[in-house]
Amino acid sequence: MKYYIGIDLGGTFVKAGVVDEDYNIVAKASVDSADVAGDAEKVADRMAECARQALAKANLTMDDVESIGIGTPGSVDPNTGMIIYANNLNFLNTPMRQYLEARTGKKIYLENDANVAAYGEVLAGAAKGYNDAIVITLGTGVGGGIIIDGKIYSGFNHFGGELGHAVIVKDGRQCTCGRKGCLEAYTSATALVKMTQEAMEANKDSKLWEVAKTLEEVNGKTAFDAMRMGDPVGTELVDQYIQYLGCGLANFVNIFQPEVLLIGGGLSKEGETLLAPLREILKEETYGISGVKSTTLKTCALGNDAGTIGAAFLWKIYA
Repeated sequence: MKYYIGIDLGGTFVKAGVVDEDYNIVAKASVDSADVAGDAEKVADRMAECARQALAKANLTMDDVESIGIGTPGSVDPNTGMIIYANNLNFLNTPMRQYLEARTGKKIYLENDANVAAYGEVLAGAAKGYNDAIVITLGTGVGGGIIIDGKIYSGFNHFGGELGHAVIVKDGRQCTCGRKGCLEAYTSATALVKMTQEAMEANKDSKLWEVAKTLEEVNGKTAFDAMRMGDPVGTELVDQYIQYLGCGLANFVNIFQPEVLLIGGGLSKEGETLLAPLREILKEETYGISGVKSTTLKTCALGNDAGTIGAAFLWKIYA
């Protein structure tokens, strides 16, 4: 049996998983990295430590490992192993491959974290068996991953795939990226929380107040829970949210025509409550004719494990 390590590099934690050749995660570990944020070499120390902790749990050593892959926020040049720019990690032209190879003695592969999560779903998750897939993650922001012919697409400069920053409302809500009207500004969990809070302040008799006792307790489920209670304000919020999301997804289908489009992140747990109306929007708003194969819409299957598996098998693309 061959083993690989997939590392999820975050701003506060480093997580590592030992993955076998059948895409099974046999052991995991996590170490804090908040205290070394911005110091690339110390972050590399933590990643190596985390990898060894995961190996120890699997009763393995670094000698048993074929290669190590890293999923990191920001833009990455997988050919040079450089993190070109990761604003939340404070990295700029950081030679992370070099740093981690020196600490592990293993071949290192790097990619953007949303891309490796999408790749993981193609390898072993809800997109297994498909060559062309798009994965949208609805979380604090809106992440995107594009897989074309089984490989990650990120453009000539490795900044591609930022699907959350496609504008769906001209001069709309301010997005953290600097643009206005981005998909992320309307369909991230953060955006839905903000829109729910605004609706609560404008509708003091809404059942939204029963679900979330205070504005501070609002989360991405609040509007959906109020809708299920028959609340008209919650229902309108959910309908509006789905219309925004459907607009963005229809754009991506029209551009890429992927075999499968996956939705991940916390909001994807709404399942068919979310997917059924989205399928109707895609049926109405995507280009095509009756009888021609169309994109399959599903939720992600692997959760946080997608990034671990995708990172561990980056060698399949870049070796």
